[in-house]
Amino acid sequence: MAGRIRSSSIVTLIVGLLAVQAHAAAPIIPPPPDVAASSYLLIDADTEKVLVEHNIHEPLPPASLTKLMTSYIAAVELDAGRIKLTDQVPISVKAWRTGGSKMFIREGTRVPLEDLLRGMIIQSGNDASVAVAEHVAGSEDAFANMMNQQAALLGMTNTHYVNATGLPAEEHYSTAWDLALLTKSMINRFPGHYAMYSEPSFEYNDIVQPNRNRLLLRDRTVDGVKTGHTEAAGYCLVASALRGNMRLISVVMGTASDEARMRESQKLLSYGFRYFETQRLYEAGVPLKTAELWYGEADEIELGAAEDVYVTIPRGHYDDLEAELSIPRVIEAPLAAGDEVGELRLRLADETVHKVPLVALAAAPEGGMLSRFGDAVYLFFSNLVSGD
Repeated sequence: MAGRIRSSSIVTLIVGLLAVQAHAAAPIIPPPPDVAASSYLLIDADTEKVLVEHNIHEPLPPASLTKLMTSYIAAVELDAGRIKLTDQVPISVKAWRTGGSKMFIREGTRVPLEDLLRGMIIQSGNDASVAVAEHVAGSEDAFANMMNQQAALLGMTNTHYVNATGLPAEEHYSTAWDLALLTKSMINRFPGHYAMYSEPSFEYNDIVQPNRNRLLLRDRTVDGVKTGHTEAAGYCLVASALRGNMRLISVVMGTASDEARMRESQKLLSYGFRYFETQRLYEAGVPLKTAELWYGEADEIELGAAEDVYVTIPRGHYDDLEAELSIPRVIEAPLAAGDEVGELRLRLADETVHKVPLVALAAAPEGGMLSRFGDAVYLFFSNLVSGD
């Protein structure tokens, strides 16, 4: 037992997987651009690092950004096998008569669900949105209830839906932050479904309509997401772009025109890619520390991160990062795989920029009675000597 750690307090270790620069200067970057919108947000899709923000938790009319949730629920139902892209969806009078933007479906016909999804996503068809809602839940009201349940699961705490289209209604609202969370989940969870958002046009009933997100044509790294417009909401746009290994999500709500929502979104995306970078530092399940274990069958336990660790930092400052592991000086069995044991902190210029739990990478069963008794005696006398 000689050499075992003798204190129950926390020990902080600098780990050598990143270069450590002593006294690194604080990064210097320009302030974010002025954005002409009621609410706007720019985040990294992997880390949720907020790069630019203004009124991001203010509930506002989302207009057709509502259809992000409508299509998300359709993706959930498809993934669960409860509906299929080949489903022939009957078109109701209500769907046919729904005003605003349309894909021009006809009452009394049947339309493949896949066509309805493209009509909703690419053409922003309100008629298609109602038809999808009725197919999934039986009625648009029942579907709105599903939308609110899903919003709660995603942590969209300032969102409430009344319909599947985004047409003006009391108590129908969302926020820039909530819409970014929804978009991130869609991209990560349903990449195949998300691919529809990048399609440039869709033809139905001999009518070709271009994707309403014209930012797709201006910036080839943009692969989504959705526009929205009503008189109350103004012109809105959720956009996402992937450059190299970095994906950003921008949200602008309440701009003055279609041109303005594209221009302001471009400002945000350009700023984020120019001045920030995102790196994957550690893989899930890779040991970052082998720590001593007390009262267990084994004398050691491997610790690491449960998920891949990404960090978003000012561009060019990767080598200035410091990684610290904070773990108890005494780690006791039993432990289950995934139990939190400590914390990994990433620091840049004396500021903590990210932290994640350190977990046991494997189960650590309790040792036998004799082994546990020996550890208890050793710890008791060690603490007496050290004064802990």
